[in-house]
Amino acid sequence: MGSADPEKNTHDVSSSPESHARLHPQNEDHLRRSLSARQVQMIAIGGTIGTGLFLGTGKALATGGPASLLLCYSIVGGIIFVTMLSLGEMAAFVPVAGSFCTFAGRYVDDAFGFALTWNYWFNDAVSTAADLTALNLLVKYWSDDFPWYALGIVVWVLIVLANIINVKAYGELEYWLSLLKVVTIIIFIILSIAVNAGGNIGYGYIGGKYWTKGDAPFVGGIGGFASVFVTASFAYGGTESIAITAGETRDPARVLPRVVKNVFWRILLFYILSALMIGLNIPYDYPGLSTKSSRTSPFTIAFQMAGSKAAGSFVNAVVISSVISAGNHALYAGSRLLYTLGANGHAPRVFTKLTRYQVPWVAVMTTSLVAIVLFSLSFAGSGQVWTWLQNIVGVSNQLSWICIGIASLRFRAGIKAQGKEHLLPFKNWTYPWGPVICVVLNIFIVLVQGWTSFRPKFSPIDFVSLYLELPVFVAMIFGWKLIKRTKFRKASEMDLETDVYTKDDMEPVKKDWKSWGQRIGTWFCF
Repeated sequence: MGSADPEKNTHDVSSSPESHARLHPQNEDHLRRSLSARQVQMIAIGGTIGTGLFLGTGKALATGGPASLLLCYSIVGGIIFVTMLSLGEMAAFVPVAGSFCTFAGRYVDDAFGFALTWNYWFNDAVSTAADLTALNLLVKYWSDDFPWYALGIVVWVLIVLANIINVKAYGELEYWLSLLKVVTIIIFIILSIAVNAGGNIGYGYIGGKYWTKGDAPFVGGIGGFASVFVTASFAYGGTESIAITAGETRDPARVLPRVVKNVFWRILLFYILSALMIGLNIPYDYPGLSTKSSRTSPFTIAFQMAGSKAAGSFVNAVVISSVISAGNHALYAGSRLLYTLGANGHAPRVFTKLTRYQVPWVAVMTTSLVAIVLFSLSFAGSGQVWTWLQNIVGVSNQLSWICIGIASLRFRAGIKAQGKEHLLPFKNWTYPWGPVICVVLNIFIVLVQGWTSFRPKFSPIDFVSLYLELPVFVAMIFGWKLIKRTKFRKASEMDLETDVYTKDDMEPVKKDWKSWGQRIGTWFCF
């Protein structure tokens, strides 16, 4: 693919055995591209929807008020949209399992990629633990005496099995769980409109009265507003990890641009409309919305307001399934990043060991063990631990978005310097201002969102959970740079070799059976 001939097919199989060996270190044992367009599209929609939306919005409403909830989720949503455009441009050109973590090392500096990959791997391990911890908060809807730790362990075993059997098992489980979440959110939005208009028990016409109740619409002033950013970042976190599936997606050059262009708008729509309806229908001081001992999902509260306790139980069960889905997706992404760390020489090669179905089983088990250890901290108080884990994941997501923006700017510089702009299968139409704004805005948010850890009095635990990752991330960059003597990638010397197809991809692929359920799912995707 070194040729700059515009007439040449952009995605022919590379004839260079060296480039194939470089992109697939184990050659016949590389990750298998088995995820279908149907699965990837639905994972992109629903795989990222989890506790951040279903449970975190309650905390955000209680601490920041309805206006902060809507504005922060809208601002972070805009950041994510531009970030996904930047990431989709790179992932369509070079679809690898490490995705943006690999791009950071390839287009900026190997030390940069080293720090980002380890950071995001830990992010996914913590996300899995946060989802398991959230189960305790959700089952308290029915009973305070429920053995939540047993449920967490059962779910942990379930998602480990789904990830270690083969990638098709992960993809199929995630497809159906994601479809359930999407349908539930649509029903929630429709029901919320009816509840607001008066279709409720004992509340009458609501309109916008909760936006002027007490300290609303902005609760806690600038500190409350700033604190919602980390919650929103936690909620949107994982959207970028859909690109990690590129290494196991059939026809990634065509599927990934479609995911970025068509699917993210629907994700954005779900988040923004949900945040708006939650702020309209639920007062920020609703009992049990956000306490250290328990949290009730705003989605469940909305169905209760409609007058159906049974419906509330059903939605709570759906929210629990979304937690399982989010944990499943986080474990998948984390294991693929640990595999990438091993393949790139940033971790022991043992993490690249695969099963007969090309699943990195050592990476899966290691990531899952870290998650279950973090989950065990829930015995100290699941509500407080969940908040700490949420802060850690939120900041980690923001660091990743900053790095994606930087990598995108360097990638385009390399593409231009080497005369390969015409080879891009998908272009980020917001370049260059989009990535620049995202980088600057994310840096600002990271610095100010810990306002509440200083006021009304200094909270060392909250401060650590909000800012610890920053010095650790910087130390990892400079530490690896000093040890390995890495160099900044010059635009003219960047590795821009693309090898989109492999031998396995050229073999005929059996079409997925199209039941009525899958047809509905495909309709949502496209």
